[in-house]
Amino acid sequence: MVAFTKFFNTVLLAVLYASSSSALTVPTNSKHATHRVREIANGAKIETYHPESTYETFNTGIDHPLRKRGASLKEASESFISSHLKVAPSSVLHHSGFAGEVATHSYAKQVINGIPVANAVANVAFNSDDLVVALGSSFVKPTKVAATTPSVSLEDAKTTAESALDAAFLDEVEPTIEYFIKEDHSAVLVHVFQVRNEEKGLWYNAFVDAQTNTLVSVTDYVAKATYRVLPIQKETLLEGFEDVADPQDTVASPNGWHSDGTTNSTTTSGNNAISYKSSQSTGTAAETSAGVYSYIQNPAQAPTVTANVKAAIVNNFYLVNSIHDITYRYGFTEAAFNFQNNNFGKGGKGNDRVTSSIQDSAGSNNADFSTPPDGQSGHMRMYIFTSTSPNRDGALENDVPVHENTHGVTNRMTGGGTGACLQSTEAGGMGEGWSDAMADWTEKNSSAVPDYVMGQYIINSAAGIRTHPYSTSKTVNPLTYASVGTLNEVHNIGEVWANLLHNVYAALVGAHGWAADAKTNPDGTAGNVVYLHLFLDALALQPCNPTFLTARNAWLQADVNRYSGANRCLLWKAFASRGLGVNAANHKDNADIPSDC
Repeated sequence: MVAFTKFFNTVLLAVLYASSSSALTVPTNSKHATHRVREIANGAKIETYHPESTYETFNTGIDHPLRKRGASLKEASESFISSHLKVAPSSVLHHSGFAGEVATHSYAKQVINGIPVANAVANVAFNSDDLVVALGSSFVKPTKVAATTPSVSLEDAKTTAESALDAAFLDEVEPTIEYFIKEDHSAVLVHVFQVRNEEKGLWYNAFVDAQTNTLVSVTDYVAKATYRVLPIQKETLLEGFEDVADPQDTVASPNGWHSDGTTNSTTTSGNNAISYKSSQSTGTAAETSAGVYSYIQNPAQAPTVTANVKAAIVNNFYLVNSIHDITYRYGFTEAAFNFQNNNFGKGGKGNDRVTSSIQDSAGSNNADFSTPPDGQSGHMRMYIFTSTSPNRDGALENDVPVHENTHGVTNRMTGGGTGACLQSTEAGGMGEGWSDAMADWTEKNSSAVPDYVMGQYIINSAAGIRTHPYSTSKTVNPLTYASVGTLNEVHNIGEVWANLLHNVYAALVGAHGWAADAKTNPDGTAGNVVYLHLFLDALALQPCNPTFLTARNAWLQADVNRYSGANRCLLWKAFASRGLGVNAANHKDNADIPSDC
């Protein structure tokens, strides 16, 4: 969700939207890392709990028990997790994984009495030598375990969840029986199923106690040819529309943007996305002539006039596809749980293109993105902003749709495609930060790294919608890691992470230069290429519900995996410059860097 800190006095509750030593375990004592207060129906609130994650990185890698036996990813990961965490083999269950360019990733759940645990998970990464380079875990030793047989029927559990969440049971997703770890580390048996209220933009995975029929927790999935568009490197329509010919990257989208390999479209729909107003079946923008989507937007008229609606739809379709193609090039592929209807036999689950509702009637002055598990479509809602006359359309400020689409990337790549691993307050805040940072990256058009301001056009303010511009200047933006300890709202926390990444980007571009073709060529050595590789590589490496510390360590390990640690000292200096040094902990700043840096 975008949220608007500077302009609006009331910010809508944001919902969901990712070393030199041989091993580094990072503790934290903050509830930011384990809890999140969720506002549900009728003003009620529920505090969700996520067991604390440990995270270790292993530089160039350590051996695992089955390395010399040619074991499958499932066998190797389950064996390593079992041996390293000293738990029984029967308590580890691999549920997803994929092979990236420089690392192979496995994601697992803890199992108790043959039943998977919903919120106790692990992830392990292997390098090209089949050595383990990272392990994240939130496995627990339960203090008490409920019986394995439900005494509450699924129908009764549905009624409880539907009433509490103001949403209806989603028939197309099979319900399951799992354990759920509560804050006292007791394991309760739960019915797990999805409920959704599309009109109100509500979409949850509900966990209802199968013995007491009470709502225990939720996963919130919502984060709040030739085309006339705003090229993705531009931020607002004030910079001018252009007719962009054939922008699709056929490496990422082999059949273009209007075909899934079987069905061809002459509307703003295709394999990766569909953008529409009011209805997916009737609301897409028709082409003006063969292959040309050139609607003239008139900013002097209301956004709801026909030409302006169609211009917004076309611009959104262009942006969602562009982010698909860019992130695909850098690792967000079918096997890595991306959004496509047809996965062309390359892994992952299909039938999940992004659906984008433009000028959605459910709200105003905001935007959001829902990220259910791989195999279910991500859903973007763009709203009209009402602070100006005429009103303005969020779909026509590029950083807003890019921000929202990036929630889908970070939620899918963290935790193995579940959409459930950026749920704590700190992790949710970082989700907001990654989204701002991606918008920042897409709009760079030279090696210069000027201050970056989010959301200027939609509220007609040069100050934008954040508390500070993103900047390398501590005078312009004084936020540091310690700021997180004073913040509770996810967008405010996200500003700290986004500003940290702005400084990492500046350091990499300063050292390695800038490449104009980075959006389509991931093979270069320029700093903006290196940055986006580390950005996406680290998402797959980091643990479920990462913290600033574990996410930092994932960036450092990603650099070892891809660049043999060539940027290690540069990264440490950039992180330390904003308080995230070697000895940073518990939201207290530290500027230390490794002694050899």
